[in-house]
Amino acid sequence: MAYASLGVGIVGIFVPGLPTTVFILVAAYAASRGSDRLHHYLQTHSRFGPMIRDWQAHGAVSRRAKWAATLTMLACAGVLLAIMVSVASHRWWMAALPIACMALVSAWLWTRPEPPA
Repeated sequence: MAYASLGVGIVGIFVPGLPTTVFILVAAYAASRGSDRLHHYLQTHSRFGPMIRDWQAHGAVSRRAKWAATLTMLACAGVLLAIMVSVASHRWWMAALPIACMALVSAWLWTRPEPPA
């Protein structure tokens, strides 16, 4: 599970709309239960390590990560709307559902505390 989540998270770096952070956090959680080597690697990783440590210690997300996630979701929503206007405007719900999900995730994300200084 840990390696599969890590793989999907890495793919999410390159595929718009596929979240990266969630899958990296799931990989860290699964690794903490079954792979000490992967868990240590993720916690000491230069890019993901601080984010994982903040989440595991405090359930916290940095302001920079919140902004990055929110702006990425806004960009994805814009792409969805552009596609719907040009291709399938009669099926508005096909854009509304994922945009509503992104809005809920964004609202939840901003309720998370920020890590201590």
